[in-house]
Amino acid sequence: MHYFSVLMNFLRDRAQFLEDIRNSKRLEKKIIALLVCSSLFFAIYGAILGSFSGGLQIFASATKLPALYLLTLLICLPSLFFFDVVSGSKNSFAQYLALLLAAMAAMSVMLFGFAPISLFFRLSINDYIFFQLLNISILAIAGFVGIHFFYRGMLFLDEEDSKQRKYRRNVLRGWLVLYGFVGSQLAWTLRPFFGSPRLEFQLFRDIESNFYLQVFRMIMSALGFN
Repeated sequence: MHYFSVLMNFLRDRAQFLEDIRNSKRLEKKIIALLVCSSLFFAIYGAILGSFSGGLQIFASATKLPALYLLTLLICLPSLFFFDVVSGSKNSFAQYLALLLAAMAAMSVMLFGFAPISLFFRLSINDYIFFQLLNISILAIAGFVGIHFFYRGMLFLDEEDSKQRKYRRNVLRGWLVLYGFVGSQLAWTLRPFFGSPRLEFQLFRDIESNFYLQVFRMIMSALGFN
């Protein structure tokens, strides 16, 4: 249960949490706690996504959604760390990891908060396209909240080091764009998360097209342009 106390301390006093990261205070405990809590919340929301198809898709989506966020972190974090080190940062890899896991935890908490809404529409409206677009929108909102926290946290860590600050902020903004692209395309690679009521269960599907083209197609379908 102490894992959730770390999460609650982070949510209630973010300034103190960021100060602890800056001072490398109990980083290992924070990293483990945030990883456990965020994985649990992502798994719960993933199960709701998979509930549209039911059966094995529920368990597959509950596993793949936490994996999606963790893999995105593992793919993108090294590039940010080395870019920042080259530009003069003295922050450790553990500090970056703790901060990014905190951003992931913020996303997972937002998804957990939206879970009853997603479940309500799942039970009250049997519309596959609508359910997909609704949850993609919720995931985008949660992603924005997490990315905003990470950006503000990075600025907080840089407050005591003014050298090349403008350059590092530009690098950070570019990295956040990269993080969004990697995450969305990785989600497309790991699909299905919703499953399809017309198809048998598939753990993964063949790689084709891309995430953004598929979202465009879903919007056109929802508007009646097939």
